[in-house]
Amino acid sequence: MLAEIAINIQLPPGLHAKAVDRYEAVRRYIERSGSPLEGRVACFYAQGSMAIDATTSTRGTDDEYDLDIVAEIGGSDLGPEALLDDLEAALEGYPVSRIVRQTRCLTLYYADGMHLDVTPSRRRAPKEKEGEIPHAKRGARDDPPRYVPMNSYAFAKWYCARTPTEEGFALALNKRLYEQAGIAFAAADVEQVPPQTPLIIKSVTTVALQLIKRHRNSAYASETGRIPPSVMLSCHAGHAAHPGLGLAEMLIRQARWTARAIDAAAKQGRLLSVPNPEFPAERFTDRWPESQMQQTAYSGRLHLLANGLEAARNGNVQLEDLQEWLREQFGERVVTRSIKAFNQRIGSQVQARQHGYTRSGGLFTPAAPAIISTATSLAPVTARAHTNMGERR
Repeated sequence: MLAEIAINIQLPPGLHAKAVDRYEAVRRYIERSGSPLEGRVACFYAQGSMAIDATTSTRGTDDEYDLDIVAEIGGSDLGPEALLDDLEAALEGYPVSRIVRQTRCLTLYYADGMHLDVTPSRRRAPKEKEGEIPHAKRGARDDPPRYVPMNSYAFAKWYCARTPTEEGFALALNKRLYEQAGIAFAAADVEQVPPQTPLIIKSVTTVALQLIKRHRNSAYASETGRIPPSVMLSCHAGHAAHPGLGLAEMLIRQARWTARAIDAAAKQGRLLSVPNPEFPAERFTDRWPESQMQQTAYSGRLHLLANGLEAARNGNVQLEDLQEWLREQFGERVVTRSIKAFNQRIGSQVQARQHGYTRSGGLFTPAAPAIISTATSLAPVTARAHTNMGERR
């Protein structure tokens, strides 16, 4: 069921290709002749989920996807606010539904629900991509404009090095993803990737990270203010990476990793601090958490998620209760659709006599006793959009 949910929150193959095209189109527009940034852009590169293949849908309707790119800009430095001004001017007239200026980036909204965040940066050291990004919130007298250290490029390389492609897992889930999109993936069994077909899903660690992010989005959908940043969760996932674990095991491991890090900080009377492992000057938690209450509330949610998953793995759950609990954790629509797909696939396998067996010899079909005892009070709600750094839109 977790694998089905993960497949249903992926960026579909068609949108994956469209995202790449839009990335290139935005780059060309910003650098066009006559643009305020003509000749000033040193490089473009993906950051955040787009750089580590962890992009997920952001809403319970599964129609919205966040993508992040960085534009490294050279030339004279007139300050962080001016850097955002130049990028905003360069994007003026770009054919999207709307463009919104955020504190650290410009967000492009597309008619089909996709979002593209463009963050300007400046190089500050010889080391590749090590620099800073602007922080300039208009009208905020108590929050003056400043630069913030950043090296998302190095972080993405660190994460990818710690989460190599797990071939068997990747091929199996990608086959399901392409089948769901109506695209033939392989001629027979899951053995190889057809030429020019990208592996969108690559490792257990990253799929578990996507589920953690989905859980967070659902948990904070009806709340205001900042939420735990994706980049912090990605960093913890990288530290927790352990190729070869099952999906449920890795999801539990990541949930506990972040929860225990928060618990340790709270025990010392401080707020959680998570540095970029490749550039310690950058703090992934510079705007969240804002209080002890805020961080311990999230720690509690993660412990409840891990407790529930452990109860399910131990067989202490009735199928109907498990399904309802999953809806509370990951969203009504995506889980309902995933359960339907799961049941249809198992039913087809039984009819074709292709069903499998559990380690104890039982038939691998939905059935089970007992009741889950760790259900939370969270309602199945629709998740809201956010930026890579946890900023609300």
